[in-house]
Amino acid sequence: MSLLWAAFCLESRHQGWKQPLSPSPKAGSKPHHLFLVDGSGFIFRAYFALKLNMTRSDGTPTNAVFGFCNMLMKLLDDTEADYLVVVFDAARKTFRSDIYPDYKAHRPPPPDDLVPQFALIREATAAFNVPAVQLEGYEADDLIATYARQAREAGDEVTILSSDKDMMQLIGLGVSMQDPIKSGRIGAEEVMVKFGVTPDKVIEVQALAGDSADNVPGVPGIGVKTAAELINLYGDLETLLAKAGEIKQPKRRQNLIEFADQARVSKQLVILKDDVPGVDDYHSFIKRERDTEMLLKFLHAQEFNSIAARVRSEPDGDGRVVEPGSQTNANPAPKSGEMPPASQDSTAHPSANLGKGEYELVTDEDRLSVWIKAAIDAGRVAVDTETTSLDSMRAELVGVSLSYDAGKACYIPLAHRMVAPQGALDLGGDGDDGGTDQNTPEQIDRDTALALLKPLLEDPSVLKVGHNIKYDTEILARYDVGITPVDDTMVLSYVLEAGQHGHGLDELSLRMLGHANIKFGDVAGVGKKRVTFDYVPLDRALDYAAEDADMTLRLHDVLKPRLARDHMATVYETLERPLIPVLVAMESAGIKVAPGHLKTLSTDFTKRLDKLEIKIHATAGRDFNVGSPKQLGEILFDDLGIPGGKKGKTGAYATGADILDNLAGQGHDIAQQVLDWRHLSKLRSTYSDALQAQINPDTGRVHTSYSMAVASTGRLSSTDPNLQNIPVRTEEGRKIREAFIAEKGMKLISADYSQIELRLLAHVADIKVLKDAFQNGDDIHALTASEMFNVPIEGMDPMIRRSAKAINFGIIYGISAFGLARQLSIPNGEAAEYIKSYFKRYPGIRDYMEDTKEFARNHGYVETIFGRRIHTPGISAKGPQKAFAERAAINAPLQGAAADVIKRAMIRVPAALLKNKLSATMLLQVHDELIFEAPEAEAEATAKAVVAVMTGAAHPATNISVPLEVETGIGDSWAEVH
Repeated sequence: MSLLWAAFCLESRHQGWKQPLSPSPKAGSKPHHLFLVDGSGFIFRAYFALKLNMTRSDGTPTNAVFGFCNMLMKLLDDTEADYLVVVFDAARKTFRSDIYPDYKAHRPPPPDDLVPQFALIREATAAFNVPAVQLEGYEADDLIATYARQAREAGDEVTILSSDKDMMQLIGLGVSMQDPIKSGRIGAEEVMVKFGVTPDKVIEVQALAGDSADNVPGVPGIGVKTAAELINLYGDLETLLAKAGEIKQPKRRQNLIEFADQARVSKQLVILKDDVPGVDDYHSFIKRERDTEMLLKFLHAQEFNSIAARVRSEPDGDGRVVEPGSQTNANPAPKSGEMPPASQDSTAHPSANLGKGEYELVTDEDRLSVWIKAAIDAGRVAVDTETTSLDSMRAELVGVSLSYDAGKACYIPLAHRMVAPQGALDLGGDGDDGGTDQNTPEQIDRDTALALLKPLLEDPSVLKVGHNIKYDTEILARYDVGITPVDDTMVLSYVLEAGQHGHGLDELSLRMLGHANIKFGDVAGVGKKRVTFDYVPLDRALDYAAEDADMTLRLHDVLKPRLARDHMATVYETLERPLIPVLVAMESAGIKVAPGHLKTLSTDFTKRLDKLEIKIHATAGRDFNVGSPKQLGEILFDDLGIPGGKKGKTGAYATGADILDNLAGQGHDIAQQVLDWRHLSKLRSTYSDALQAQINPDTGRVHTSYSMAVASTGRLSSTDPNLQNIPVRTEEGRKIREAFIAEKGMKLISADYSQIELRLLAHVADIKVLKDAFQNGDDIHALTASEMFNVPIEGMDPMIRRSAKAINFGIIYGISAFGLARQLSIPNGEAAEYIKSYFKRYPGIRDYMEDTKEFARNHGYVETIFGRRIHTPGISAKGPQKAFAERAAINAPLQGAAADVIKRAMIRVPAALLKNKLSATMLLQVHDELIFEAPEAEAEATAKAVVAVMTGAAHPATNISVPLEVETGIGDSWAEVH
């Protein structure tokens, strides 16, 4: 086993990781170091390591908080991290529950005295001035995998503070783990001891052995040891399953054949998602200086006198020792690279709790009518729905909560049940809900209640306030109830403070109201005891649901007045709020997908992979496991004798994508063949296989969800599935797009802005030669090449035009000489001369970049031509954080303006279609492209109407000095139209 370990190539299983992409250390410089803290792991280790009966004077248990603070303080004192973030699990269900409903079903609920400490631990993280993240629908492990990939692609080192075996699959070149209690490093050797395989094979072993803790089924009768033996013999799960008939042991052979699909599902459950959409860039997690006053305030509130004494005895960020009783500035100026504290715009510091308001459980029509009248009289009501899942296309409506005044809210149960599923948690309801039968508590009939609510929710004189009201609108629309007009506190927060923090209801309640909301797990249970909301007892459902509506209304009181004060009303009122019903219609429409085509594509990918393996084996001169980095390294650098092989600490050769790219460029066919094999393997698992599972069985269509409050530039992000990441310029990407089709008698229409960010650059930077070129319809890349290299456009060498194109687009993103050199495969010096020549020819672009950086340094944000603010934390920092922030500041006004333009178009398109009596439906937005579906007879007219809207979308807000051009395509599939 030790020899196998020693031969392991320290390379991540994520075959798409590249090194390094900007921002990256210069050649020869030391990489920066990102520390990713497994927040849940810290919590439970702290709790079980310190089993003391610690409570505050008010009786609140604090032993886990105390242990967490000690662990975090030690980490901050001992580590030399450049970037550090604590990653928490969000409380609600994740995508894995959709794949396998029993996932983590056997986990017991957390100890009773630990539950109230969760919110305090999040407060502790903020008090230590440490960034923290979580994301609904994903586990902390997925976020950690994503940030680890980001850092490795930028050439930085990663340490994961966790002892969770599930994260051992991430260990590789530049990625290690560290046990937070034992402080021991966990590397490839430790993984070999635990799993019997190298880190890149951990998921294969877990898929076979399963995991009782997470209720991952695996294959019966196969444990870790046997699984390791099989994987070391066959290489991976699919190869093993394909050759299961060769297994000598009858029972093992039978189980592998019988439970093959179960093993595949298990593999889906254990693979960590390293491309979670819409997450912050890890450079925003720069390790911050301690805010001593804020920390001491928290520690004193928890009565942690010993830790407070240690803090006072240590130098603060200015090198001063804080003496007992001394005061520091309660509102210090932002430190270098930090954003101003959000509390300056908040009404309360998150140290007090608002307490429970006047909440009423409404179970009869008379009381509901009273609440409806009160809402009408108030002219405003917060609305929140409770459902059985997060899938707005399939979830069942369970109840509705309303709030018309701060502290006054009600919950209207509509589809609750008395008897929970067998084995579910007794959630402590009073058990006497006065039900009309054994399984139904007293509640208003859903149809009756909705008939009463419908006039209120559709009343144009009453403002409806929600938090992510897009979801509630989609739910109620399936019951023929509309919601209009609306305000959304999530979107309000996003417009005002994009990029500064998350915009979830729990986070905003704590940040802006000082109130810790009831967690979903507190009312619905966790693990195997988790129930859907229809099984939550009414008394607990009341507290949870009514609080959501109450906090939403209170947040509206805080956020809405700031629009005028911060001069952001136009962005909200003309770009974001009107977009909500547009996105509702798009998500509800979905797009038709041909499952048969995807199956065929998966089969084709499999055949091509098999053929590639034969080619690779022939080139290598012998058979080997192509998916094994260890074996590949031996083939390349030992058997074939290719020079330049570099071994990692384990003595194994590195065979990452960057190394294979270099070898392929040198003419080594096997390197390109392996790159092609990896690419196809990724496409099969990520797209052709995965998309089949995401087709809604009721509609036969894929219904993506657009996140409005994620990307700081204003761009929308697509999730479940993410349709914005399908490869664009490859034949395989085209084949995947062929699966997205029009209904019979219909056509798909693509309308795509052409070079919109370059056009906006010409306008914003006022570059006359570029503006003239766009106005004349010239080839902008050929023109740039001609200007830079003094060559005629006619008969121009395509490679010269390619270089100019790379510079044109690279400049938008603040590309460095290193980045351009890598992209064009030229020496750094030559790339630097290209950039120098570019700025000499277009000095206005250099002026724009410098002016933009200066504005960002002075204000902490940049603006689009439509007034959107994009905050730039880190702009005044030093080192890579500053360089990254400057590049982001240069690009943000352009990318943000492009996002604003297409949003303006999306908002106007429905009216334009109606005006032209066209029945087309807008289906998708993919960055600068819109996809429509229209009757075949209306396709041309639809394209014409859409182009008219899109080309004029900037008016009348601003007069762009270059034309916005839109390219269209009409066809039967997405591939055909784009």
